[in-house]
Amino acid sequence: MTAVTGLVDAVSYLSLGRVFTANMTGNIVLLAFATAHVSGLSVARSSTALLAFLGGAILGGRIMARANGDSQVRFAARAFLLEVVFLFAASFCSIGYRVDLLGDSFRPFVLIALTALAMGTRNAAVRKLAIPDLTTTVLTLTITGIGAESSLANGNNPRMARRVASIAAMFLGAALGAIVIRYSISAALWLATAISAACSTTLFRSVRTANLQ
Repeated sequence: MTAVTGLVDAVSYLSLGRVFTANMTGNIVLLAFATAHVSGLSVARSSTALLAFLGGAILGGRIMARANGDSQVRFAARAFLLEVVFLFAASFCSIGYRVDLLGDSFRPFVLIALTALAMGTRNAAVRKLAIPDLTTTVLTLTITGIGAESSLANGNNPRMARRVASIAAMFLGAALGAIVIRYSISAALWLATAISAACSTTLFRSVRTANLQ
């Protein structure tokens, strides 16, 4: 899922007008720059991403609100399935889309909204699960933890492998996205959808196995 974040942000930033649809910290900064009339940025696109992400978070939050300690993973799986639906819709809508259509089409706003909805829904579920250093979207605290809790800072390097794996996954997802969109923006989104679907399927199987035991 962290790799999917990299893929989605590669598509949104490089192909949808310099906007982040997964990383809202970066998107707020871009929105501020756009408000200050920095060339190449758009208040409308950044605002669309922010509002759609918030909408997705509300949807994910409503799903997770019904979960208790024993059913959190099951309800999270439902939220992740909704993420797949939004990404599938974005992938379908992106067929034939090219960067040169950015200024002459409403489609970029649709793609921004759908990918931001997907990421917001997922983030609400991940937040509820509250697994340390597995936010799947934000790496600032992960990188801070690597330094602040390292042996150099008199720490004991907790969850080092998990933290490094999260950073590597985000990096590889973003790099892969940047490469794939050179040939097809739609292919990058379909790849993100496929990975998300595989993650959701794996989680549903684990829940089903746990229920059978």
